[in-house]
Amino acid sequence: MEPSDREQSSQELDLEEITRKISFLDKWREIFSYHRLGTNNTTSQHHEGNHISAGETEDGTGIPQPKGHGHWPSSSLCSIPKPCLISSKSGGFPISLAVATKLRQSLFGNTVQVFSSDWTKAYFRFHEPLSDLAFALEVGKGGARSIQVAVQGSIIKYLLFTRQGKDCNVLREEAYEKYLKRITHFPRTSSARDKHAGAGTRAGVLWAAGAARKATVCLVTEDTYVAPTPDCSGDGFTERLQLFELLEKEATEKFICDHVPCFKGEGSHGVILFLYSLIFSRTFERLQKDLDVSTTHLLRPNAGGFLGRQAVLNMILTGRASPHVFNGYQKGRSREMPCGVLTRSDVGYLQWRKDTSEDDGLSQVGSMLKTPQLPIWLCNTNGNYSVLFSTNRQLSSDWKVGCLFDLYFYSGQPAQNKPAHLTIDTHSHPWGRARHEDERRPGRRFSPVEMALRTKWTEATVNWNGTVPLF
Repeated sequence: MEPSDREQSSQELDLEEITRKISFLDKWREIFSYHRLGTNNTTSQHHEGNHISAGETEDGTGIPQPKGHGHWPSSSLCSIPKPCLISSKSGGFPISLAVATKLRQSLFGNTVQVFSSDWTKAYFRFHEPLSDLAFALEVGKGGARSIQVAVQGSIIKYLLFTRQGKDCNVLREEAYEKYLKRITHFPRTSSARDKHAGAGTRAGVLWAAGAARKATVCLVTEDTYVAPTPDCSGDGFTERLQLFELLEKEATEKFICDHVPCFKGEGSHGVILFLYSLIFSRTFERLQKDLDVSTTHLLRPNAGGFLGRQAVLNMILTGRASPHVFNGYQKGRSREMPCGVLTRSDVGYLQWRKDTSEDDGLSQVGSMLKTPQLPIWLCNTNGNYSVLFSTNRQLSSDWKVGCLFDLYFYSGQPAQNKPAHLTIDTHSHPWGRARHEDERRPGRRFSPVEMALRTKWTEATVNWNGTVPLF
């Protein structure tokens, strides 16, 4: 080959290499631009037609309420996995220092504490679509766990008794037992499942907290609106919140559907955003009326983290932040009138504690929570939260059904790969012969879950049908 030919060939190779590298850079530029990491010239898309509340504020939060229509971005802007940030021009109300301060006071009772790492890592994500726990949320550790399990109870309510229509496909129906047929009528994609079950459930909880008048959803934006002060600590995401107020339940569900990734991805702070949304939907004014002298804020310190008080769970179950579990009003030790649960909730509540030495009338679960409208119970055993449910709606209304019936149990523990099947018999009482034996001794016969069940069905026998009793 002549020198001139070799030189020409070398130039062609150089041009090919340069072209390849330019193409490679263009590809990465597109990726960075899509995830809003490299450029800021992306154009946000907005949905129109949903109302932001108008008129005077009634909740004392200081959130402005302009007239007219609000605008928010489409779900395409929420496809970023870590973290999910929306545009600062999304049409919500930026959080103010006054609102951030009230929020911190409502949660911690002061303005300097911030959420522990177990809370900041918690979010809402379902198990694999084709698994026996396709209906269930993956539950983490720490204080956020109780909120995830309480929401799980509402998800079961939505799937078994609320959902309408026949637009869902059965997943692996041949592999499911009969009791799971209805609850596994999921769409085949996890995205559709998140929107149908997850968004519908959270919208319903927020709408109930807002007294069926309005709901408020909090999302994290790109910009910071509140600078930390010595009196109000920053946490890196609360100061970037925008609040979106919606006047219809359907609009709330659609909005959450459009922003599902903002609650389900790693780094999303999904459980905290839901708790914030719950508080703003309830409003500071209503929250203050719900609580009493025994409960002035919603979280309490525990082992380096925070646990939600009963008021948080009751707000998810009933819409009201009742600080107690008994029915109605009772006179407390401080001669105040503590407020309990005033109406039957859709999802109930059972609890049992090994150490009952401090129990009194204020700690006993009343019939409003023990006998819910639907056969689903959030179960608290020694601070461990789980869900018990039946697929037979008549269990809540027909006493004859309550003689012998099935319940299904989800603990949220990593070792559980399918719901446990329990058979409850309320007529034979072989366990009663040993009911006075010392339950505190090692190896006692009855699991805490069974003891919680007997707070409602006294002396009932519980058959775990081959499953090792959990908790």
